Amino acid sequence: MAYQPIENYGVIGNLRTAALVGMDGSIDWLCLPRFDSPSVFGAILDDKIGGRFQIAPADRHDRRKQFYWPDTNILITRFLDPDGLGEIEDYMPIGVAARAVDQLVRRVRVVRGTMKFRMDCRPAFDYARQRHETSLEDNRACFESRDLTLGLATTVPLRRDGDSVHAEFVLKEGDQAVFVLRVVDRDGPKGPAGAGPCPKPEEAERLFRTTADAWQRWLSKCTYHGRWRETVCRSALALKLMTYEPTGAIVAAPTCSLPEGIGGVRNWDYRYTWIRDAAFTLYALMRIGFTEEAAGFMEFLSNRARRSAKDSDHPLRLMYRVDGSTDVAEEELGHLDGYRGSKPVRIGNGALDQLQLDIYGELMDAAYLYNKHGSPLSFDTWSDLRSLANWVCENWQRPDEGIWEVRGGRQQMVFSKVLCWVAIDRALRLADKRSFPCDRPWWLATRDSIYETVMREGWDRGLNSFTQTLGGNQLDASMLLMPLVFFMAPNDPRMLATLKAIRRPTREGGLSADGLVYRYDPKLAPDGLPGTEGTFNMCSFWLVESLTRAGRTEPGLLDEARLLFEQMLGYSNHLGLYAEQTGLSGEALGNFPQALTHLGLISAAFNLDRALSGGKPGM
Repeated sequence: MAYQPIENYGVIGNLRTAALVGMDGSIDWLCLPRFDSPSVFGAILDDKIGGRFQIAPADRHDRRKQFYWPDTNILITRFLDPDGLGEIEDYMPIGVAARAVDQLVRRVRVVRGTMKFRMDCRPAFDYARQRHETSLEDNRACFESRDLTLGLATTVPLRRDGDSVHAEFVLKEGDQAVFVLRVVDRDGPKGPAGAGPCPKPEEAERLFRTTADAWQRWLSKCTYHGRWRETVCRSALALKLMTYEPTGAIVAAPTCSLPEGIGGVRNWDYRYTWIRDAAFTLYALMRIGFTEEAAGFMEFLSNRARRSAKDSDHPLRLMYRVDGSTDVAEEELGHLDGYRGSKPVRIGNGALDQLQLDIYGELMDAAYLYNKHGSPLSFDTWSDLRSLANWVCENWQRPDEGIWEVRGGRQQMVFSKVLCWVAIDRALRLADKRSFPCDRPWWLATRDSIYETVMREGWDRGLNSFTQTLGGNQLDASMLLMPLVFFMAPNDPRMLATLKAIRRPTREGGLSADGLVYRYDPKLAPDGLPGTEGTFNMCSFWLVESLTRAGRTEPGLLDEARLLFEQMLGYSNHLGLYAEQTGLSGEALGNFPQALTHLGLISAAFNLDRALSGGKPGM
């Protein structure tokens, strides 16, 4: 087996975890029972020992397609062969009884002709660190490790080969074979009996329809009916897949350690919830009608703020596990080769202990947006937010690692100062809107002081742009958010000059490559790490939205925003999914799919569509 391009994958899930399914019919990534649990299939991080679950034609199959069943997260992989046409339906059931939560269903069908298939199921528990025992009985197998047991039930005979199981079967037109992988209850039946029954054809069809109906009912809540509805709906479905339903948390991505540069060391674990994503998430979901998901995420954020506010000396954590805990110690897995040799493979995330002041602005903005477009905040929630706002007033002048989580030491990041301004500004707006008590004179003075500092020290006359650090002279794509968070008017001369500087090609000192945007000058990376990286997809969508807002008064910019947006749509994969970055040859890089990218797409599409129709961008 060879590594597939990252963009060759689709994703399925059950609102607790997610799996990557390649165009070759191989499930190469799955963590059970949660997003942040150890992997059971991890071939995407080590093709030899990582483990996979593949179903594909036994003979060569160069022609294949992959698509989602309409308005769902049910993935169809189709194989086109001279002797027939076969397909696999992959999904994790939702909308059914709790007993069916932790299972994965693969239904193989032949539409025309006759095809021979091969199935290989080779788990590798705990990132291939735990051995397991395999037992087999007719059409059922059991894989038992120290911490987790999986059962495989199917309609075709299985054979054992060491710790893995295989099957070869021939299907004629109209035939089907079903495979169900389940998490086995430790208190239930032992051995292959624990795998449970395999659904009969009529039962498999009902399960498929129940899951499809659940996804379609959910998507019917979408209120966006603009020019890019299909694209926005796919991004919404991708974001829903990255939601941990029990707590409302949304992970940054369902994968870990997919490289930002092939063969490089920028390999991080994104299977957690970042506070930074908060405002983007609330804004995007509420703008297109998904108020229930926004409410769930706001409750998750409120609980985190409450715990942090109890200790005024302890800043809000940058990220959390999906259950709200913070045990995300970074660890390198030296036994894994990494995607196409990209080492080290990392789990956990050492950025947890960094100081990143911008997260307070994102949290406060999320609270403000939810109070405005969702439900009124309680006084208890306000008390927690007030404590955090006071903390920002006392600490905004400190250097930090910033939005890009640099590992080269703390600096006076301009974006962090801007978001500290946002934190105080939104706290003041909330207090005024709801007549909440606060130390208004202190907050006003601090907000004004931050603004003056940014305008005085965060602007470089020679560069004619806002900069990455106070007193610095490097560009930073995070400045594109200044008008989006209402720090600057989109048509302010300084903002227009910054837009112009960022839009210049990299060969001319800018950050752009045909509309794709680097987060900072790739030759002057401040993160203390070797190697290169691709353009950041979310930065490209930020550019679209900044141009959209400026285009209301500046001739030509709205047309440019639309052109860049349409170009960005061409960089998604065949399913409309985006990784974190785009490489030099247009390949997907980084963890996949990336929540922030899809949030940026939704926001850009909403506001661009509104502007093209003569309306004003929203907040």
